[in-house]
Amino acid sequence: MMGLGHAQKSDSSKSKKDQSLSIISGKVNIAKYHSREQLDEMSKGQLLTLYIERIEVIVNILPNIAFATKPGVTMASLGIPETKDNKKALKENKEASDSYFESTVEFQTKILPYSDTNDLIAAILFYESTLKALHTYNEFKE
Repeated sequence: MMGLGHAQKSDSSKSKKDQSLSIISGKVNIAKYHSREQLDEMSKGQLLTLYIERIEVIVNILPNIAFATKPGVTMASLGIPETKDNKKALKENKEASDSYFESTVEFQTKILPYSDTNDLIAAILFYESTLKALHTYNEFKE
């Protein structure tokens, strides 16, 4: 019986290992876009949260828009050979993105409270307009 359990574990880990990794993963959308008036009514703490959420989405999507703008697109679905080197490069890219986001959030959490509220609102509006523009990205491909 132990051999059978081991074989099942091996099959399960093999299928997980063989699965294609999504080029874009993590948080890839925001719940709501805001007007300046809505943002003007929010506390600085709420604004900081929105700002950081938008950075996370941008970090997850923008560096990869030449490949995809939504999760679920894999190297295999794009016709990219899933070689050991390519898989390693994708994994390292994801790890670097995660590390960058974590260090950015750490910095923003310490420094952003000192920012001017109007500048913070302008940045959120800019990030949101950038994210809205992603919906029209495919128009640029034609």
